Amino acid sequence: MNGKKGSIEINIPSITKANRLPDEMGKNAGGSGFSSKGWIRRVWEFGKEDSNRVTFSFKVGLAVLLVSLLVLFRAPYEVFGTNIIWSILTVAIMFECTVGATFNRGFNRALGSLMAGVLAIGVAQVALCSGHVAQPFIIGISIFLVGAVTSFMKQWPSLVPYEHGFRVVLFTYCLIIVSGYRMGNPIRTSIGRLYSIAIGGIVAILVNVLVFPIWAGEQLHEELVKSFDAVADSLEECVKKYLEDDGADHLEFSKMVREEFPNEPAYKKCQSTLNSSSKLESLANLAKWEPPHGRFRHFCYPWLEYVKVGAVLRHCAYEVMALHGVLHSEIQAPFNLRITFQREIQDATTQAANLVRSLGKDVSNMKRSLRTSLLKRVHSSAEQLRRAIDMHSYLLTSTYEPPPLSDNSSKPLPKLSPSLSPVAEDPTTSVTADQNPSSPPQEAAAAAVAETYHEMMRKQSRRLHSWPSREVDAFEEERGFSVDFIPRMKVVESTAALSLTTFASLLIEFVARLDHLVEAVEELARLAKFRHELQ
Repeated sequence: MNGKKGSIEINIPSITKANRLPDEMGKNAGGSGFSSKGWIRRVWEFGKEDSNRVTFSFKVGLAVLLVSLLVLFRAPYEVFGTNIIWSILTVAIMFECTVGATFNRGFNRALGSLMAGVLAIGVAQVALCSGHVAQPFIIGISIFLVGAVTSFMKQWPSLVPYEHGFRVVLFTYCLIIVSGYRMGNPIRTSIGRLYSIAIGGIVAILVNVLVFPIWAGEQLHEELVKSFDAVADSLEECVKKYLEDDGADHLEFSKMVREEFPNEPAYKKCQSTLNSSSKLESLANLAKWEPPHGRFRHFCYPWLEYVKVGAVLRHCAYEVMALHGVLHSEIQAPFNLRITFQREIQDATTQAANLVRSLGKDVSNMKRSLRTSLLKRVHSSAEQLRRAIDMHSYLLTSTYEPPPLSDNSSKPLPKLSPSLSPVAEDPTTSVTADQNPSSPPQEAAAAAVAETYHEMMRKQSRRLHSWPSREVDAFEEERGFSVDFIPRMKVVESTAALSLTTFASLLIEFVARLDHLVEAVEELARLAKFRHELQ
């Protein structure tokens, strides 16, 4: 369009540009299409991330090759015939990544094939005795009944672990009974295929156990140890960020933390621990099928105790997630109030994280150490934090006016001497008694500080009660100041101080739950017969 009504301007590309267009499209298509180098790089990174993936792939190839040799060579093929194909199918179905999963699949495969073979032989004999007219009807009804019964039973809650076995019964019975009906000798067909299935199962088990075995028990052990380290690291990183002056007193803080919250490494570590429940249970169920191996050399190893320890550890991780929630809450305690209790909070965090790491190290090394002294230090640090909160609770009330933010924004608030009792005198009186009321500059500074503090809390409260969230200046221009917001400002101001109490209470609760974690680890060490070492 050239700006005049009813006139249209058409730009016709030049010949050189038109000729160059297909080439550019070809280049762009090649750039956005399949790239062999990029694909090879992704495959390399995927295999490098977990070497067991590559090991499992080569083991499956080796097992299938060994079974296929029975078909490629004439001598075994003349013995087994076409039934040897069932060996290849058995290897493909049975072979799993871990030894425990392979044994589990093998058990289901063997039991299902045996039941299907015996049932097929019995039904075939009944069908043969019934005559040629009734034989197909009997076989058809039996196939319907087997399919309905197996499909119903595999949904039974207590039989869910054997779901694969019911599938094996269904398709093995159908293939044996139908092929036996057409070939005329179902008994010989059933026995030949059972031999082939046994050969495939033996090859799969031998390759999986003897060639670079991957044990589910080892994976369960390592996964639990990683969870201990993840909880300890997440706790320390959360408390460290809470005690840092990262802009929590600014208006843009809440928006910033909401954007960074899901991507924080500390949050991801704790979330991975909370999501590990199903993985630990699955690995424990598979590890029960494995024979004694490596460091787990006795029968009836207490694999389910690992699941119990993981459950107690997740209860501790819930408290860490709650600490992250306080860290990323909309209302935050002033920085000078947080650093007032920095020493007590940091000491309790350090002692608790050291205890969690120590327990994880004991599980990793399979040692049974006495952690009495370390547990006492953890409880002592938590008790000091509780006493500090109780003694200086006046700092957490809305009646207390904070010191000037312009000069002491990064300095802790004044605290009572430990030798003084908080009941002996009024805390606010003891704090303000040293100030000279007759000094006009100090009165003006105090008034300015109170106004600045209350103004900040007022803006934060008004921004919280606007939906969608808007800037405070735009909110004031649009609606103006209302007296109705004064009670809300007082609530937000008090809540901002009490959020520190919430953070400290969650930390003390985390320490209290460590007692149950120590007991769970001690029970695991006793049942698993860890080496006893005195500390």
